Amino acid sequence: MGLGLVSGLNLYATVLTVGLGIRLGLITLNPEMSGLAVLASPYVLIAAGVIYLVEFFADKIPWVDSLWDGVHTVIRPLGAAVIGATAVGAVEPQTAVVAALCAGVSLSGHSVKAGTRLLANHSPEPFSNIGLSLTEDGLVLGGVWLALTHPLIALVIVVVLVAIIIWCIPKLVRLLRRSGQTLRDFFSLRRPGSTHLEARTPRPPGAYRGGR
Repeated sequence: MGLGLVSGLNLYATVLTVGLGIRLGLITLNPEMSGLAVLASPYVLIAAGVIYLVEFFADKIPWVDSLWDGVHTVIRPLGAAVIGATAVGAVEPQTAVVAALCAGVSLSGHSVKAGTRLLANHSPEPFSNIGLSLTEDGLVLGGVWLALTHPLIALVIVVVLVAIIIWCIPKLVRLLRRSGQTLRDFFSLRRPGSTHLEARTPRPPGAYRGGR
């Protein structure tokens, strides 16, 4: 579950962190999570590293990060589901349940990230995007460590965060709608031929006194 949440923030950083940690001996997997050893494969590490490098830069450019998030709305939850199923290993009904839970938690984390980025993109300066991106990378590192070393604590944190996310999502949606309307109004005012800033023809002086 903890890996599912951080996968919603950055799937490739999660895979790369777990894989490198296992390969370098920094992470010792519990027997019930032995299936994650596949993430230490050189092929998985190379693929995750290359795509993470692309995301590292794309994630810090205003509006490019939102486009990237839009493309990954399906990819991140699916990746989290695969990680969850791999961790369980055995092909049993519980595998499907774990995969579905990881996908749902990942989608929650992804939704909050994407919404936050949309709000940040309305800011004229680029530093908020860079700061958010670096913070998310740090959360991935901490989340992976917590999920693998203290899974029960990670589970409690995930449950609390998901509850907060569910409570916040309606408010975030309303805020995004208002922000989107404000942005549309802004561009409509600047559009040639816009009816919002129509030039008024001055009235003759006598028109203000009833024509006298």
